[in-house]
Amino acid sequence: MSRKKEMTLIAAGMLAGALLVPTAHAAVRQLTATPSTQRFYVDGAPVQLEAYAIDGSNYVKLRDVGEAVGFRVSYDGSTNSVYIGERPALQDSGTVTIPTDGSKYIPQVGDRVRCDDGYIYEIKDVRRYDNNVFADGPVGPLPTPTCDWSAFPEVEIPKVEIRHFAHDDGDSMFIRNIYETRRMQYTIYNAIGREPGVWRDGKPLMTIALTIDPADEPWVKTSWPWRASDLEELVHSRPNSHFYVEAWDYYSKGVFQCTRYCVASL
Repeated sequence: MSRKKEMTLIAAGMLAGALLVPTAHAAVRQLTATPSTQRFYVDGAPVQLEAYAIDGSNYVKLRDVGEAVGFRVSYDGSTNSVYIGERPALQDSGTVTIPTDGSKYIPQVGDRVRCDDGYIYEIKDVRRYDNNVFADGPVGPLPTPTCDWSAFPEVEIPKVEIRHFAHDDGDSMFIRNIYETRRMQYTIYNAIGREPGVWRDGKPLMTIALTIDPADEPWVKTSWPWRASDLEELVHSRPNSHFYVEAWDYYSKGVFQCTRYCVASL
């Protein structure tokens, strides 16, 4: 058995042992926890672990041990479950299909979405969908052309991404919203149409992409709810830029939170 597996089993055993102490015994015996002064090593290399000495044994967080030896520990608040290593991939039956062609997906309570990591995320509350308290009202249909959109270079439609993140207090999910990304794209088209100084021979000098490179994250501006004027003002201030846009639907603990609109102008 490898040292990493040994440490994993030892850590799990210590935590399990703590849970198996009889309740009556715990009630009559008071245990004192003091910070441990011992050093910890993984494969001969020192590691920093927050440990406490209780009744002659060291107790550490299982998550900290996982980070030290290379296994993942996560918690699913919806089922009150702790997962060591990879989470089990649930069956696809009953999951919804997120449109890949840019058409609109309207989430419903009870929708089960298969994330890119195989996790099935259940949507429990959609009262905030298109109903943000800070919005002027529903976002409405996509913009229609006020200039010649055929003059703009063809852009590649990104693939759908569904990102799952595990947290101690409940999981979150981000769905790439291609429909709302197109809203950003068309809003920029119409804004550029009102900037005659950035056209040459009937073609705009700017470019647009419907994805944002992670390297450009420092220049990304994220906002919600949707306000076309924010994007129009950005275009007017930097009409010759290269624009990169994305929209993501954000869920936390099964609850729809908002659609986040991200833009970088370089």
